[in-house]
Amino acid sequence: MNKNDIVLVLIIFSPYFYARIKERMSQDILERITYLRDELRQHNYNYYVLDNATISDYDFDNKLKELQSLEEQNPQYFDATSPTQRVGGAITKNFNTVAHKNRMYSLDNSYSIEDLYDWEKRIQKNLGTQNTEYTCELKYDGASINLSYENGKLVSAVTRGDGFQGDDVTANIKTIKSIPLQLKGELLDSFEIRGEIILPLNGFNQMNEERISAGEEPYRNPRNTASGSLKLQDSAEVAKRPLDCLLYHIVGEKIPYKTHYQTLEKARNIGFKVPKAVKVCKDIKAVFEFINHWDIERHNLPYETDGIVIKVNNLHQQDELGFTAKAPRWAIAYKFKAEQESTLLHEITYQVGRTGAITPVANLEPVQLAGTIVKRASLHNADQIEKLDIRVNDTVFVEKGGEIIPKVVGVDFEKRPLDSQPTQYAANCPDCETALVRKEGDAKHYCPNEYGCPTQITGRIQHFISRKAMNIDGLGSETVELLFKEGLIFNYADLYDLRAEQIVPLERMAEKSAENIVAGVELSKQIPFEKVLFALGIRFVGETVAKKLAKHYKSIDNIMASSFEDLTNVDEIGDRIAQSIVDFSNDLSSIQLVDRLKSYGVQLEMSAESQENQTDKLQGNIFVVSGVFHQMSRNELKKAIEDNGGKVSSSISKKTSYIVAGDNMGPSKRTKAEDLEIAIISEQEFIEMIR
Repeated sequence: MNKNDIVLVLIIFSPYFYARIKERMSQDILERITYLRDELRQHNYNYYVLDNATISDYDFDNKLKELQSLEEQNPQYFDATSPTQRVGGAITKNFNTVAHKNRMYSLDNSYSIEDLYDWEKRIQKNLGTQNTEYTCELKYDGASINLSYENGKLVSAVTRGDGFQGDDVTANIKTIKSIPLQLKGELLDSFEIRGEIILPLNGFNQMNEERISAGEEPYRNPRNTASGSLKLQDSAEVAKRPLDCLLYHIVGEKIPYKTHYQTLEKARNIGFKVPKAVKVCKDIKAVFEFINHWDIERHNLPYETDGIVIKVNNLHQQDELGFTAKAPRWAIAYKFKAEQESTLLHEITYQVGRTGAITPVANLEPVQLAGTIVKRASLHNADQIEKLDIRVNDTVFVEKGGEIIPKVVGVDFEKRPLDSQPTQYAANCPDCETALVRKEGDAKHYCPNEYGCPTQITGRIQHFISRKAMNIDGLGSETVELLFKEGLIFNYADLYDLRAEQIVPLERMAEKSAENIVAGVELSKQIPFEKVLFALGIRFVGETVAKKLAKHYKSIDNIMASSFEDLTNVDEIGDRIAQSIVDFSNDLSSIQLVDRLKSYGVQLEMSAESQENQTDKLQGNIFVVSGVFHQMSRNELKKAIEDNGGKVSSSISKKTSYIVAGDNMGPSKRTKAEDLEIAIISEQEFIEMIR
């Protein structure tokens, strides 16, 4: 073959060779990108989780720059979990509200070993066994977060919010280097893991030094600064803050481990930062030894903690115990003794709540307490002032209840001025001058001017628009007060008459803001009946009671037509709640408000969709669910009971109608059921019962 023939062959086959060469080069680039991603993830894990750096900052930065360059030149290989995605840059103007798949409950608190023994007795009674062990963990003082993973990748991060729904802050969370975007191993295909976003003390102090040097006000405390960081609109700014994430609880269906401690160990192994200050304790005595150790040692931690969380270790027992309306029965927080300081009480003022309840407030000489500057503290009521003999110009002792709410707990009588006079409790409402009333047996004074007292009026509207109630976007407390002051609203029904052109002329209002308010009010017409019922602000009707009433009566008309006796026959509705509902139903102003809300299209009855698959087949029956099930999850079983009119109880008593028993039902529970001659049915028998 001569030279010309070789050239001809190369020309003919060059596209093929070019494609092969290009394919090989592309494969080499992908392999390099994949290698760098895996290597940088491991270095991140070593540094931020294991606290064991295996590479210098200089070398890490160089590898990160190389990866960034390769990804920019080859956008077809984009990966949302790449280490380069942690630098931020996404701008979030409005954080979307997202409903939690699994509710984020709060914890009950305890303050003594007696409280813990009482808690243990309740657990053992419910489980029917004394064979219970516990895990003890530090209670981290930060902002709660719920991370969702699918197939090993982070898909969303949502704040706790009100426990039922929170804000989607995924873009900001991705900048926190201790949170894995891609896991190192498998746990479940889909699961949630919960933790606290914290700001370590060193990082917090450094941030404040920079602010002071720039002539700016320092941040008050790490907790609030961490929480505020999650809502910054620019994720690049979040990336600059030394935030960390400590994780403590996994939620998912069919977790393949028997104990909470085992899930924490697995979580740590696949990339999560789970602190090692976790201990399994055989009894409450061992729990208290852990508490006493950390009550001293916590002062040496690099972050703030305000107590210990104790959990039943066995996951099956956790399922057996379940939840109350507000908290898991299988967990409790032990709060360390609150920090206390003394300061001067300058003045006692009085606040009016939306229900007319009066709260006395101590106005103090500012004092540093548990990381914040305290200027005001609650005095609770007239009895508390009299009991402690609190007076103006006293030197008082202040602490934070549960290290959150400041309160006056005592007086330094040695420093009391000689001309001191006993406190005369307010006789009139500080807002409308109406004479206060106090019913027999009630600790609080009340302003009876329900529909004329400005603070009560705006307070009811602010409750109505709140997240747990109508969740009206664009409206806040200050806007409500402005609208009231300008004569545009006098009750929550007036919100539905608002027009954008009425709002635009008001102070600090732009056309877009006005349109958002009107749109938010319109959207609230889709809020389900149970939340609307809570939003009405009927005294003593909280979220849980509102749900029970909505489910039982189906509509506001049925509720308002019910007698006192009928109401008290509803499960968990006592005399006080029943009387409050009767009073509301007979009040002309309330009747008119409800009629107006109906005319605007607000949901004042259960929707057909929410009543689907609901029957009265199990009406009047109380069920206890115990064991491990195969056709339905425990939560599905409980929902099926409630959807068919039954009630779920956590413990066996003479009132129990049936026990739905799965595998591994506790022998003591079975014995108790047999002794009380309570019917024990299988999962299949229950399904047949409701079919």
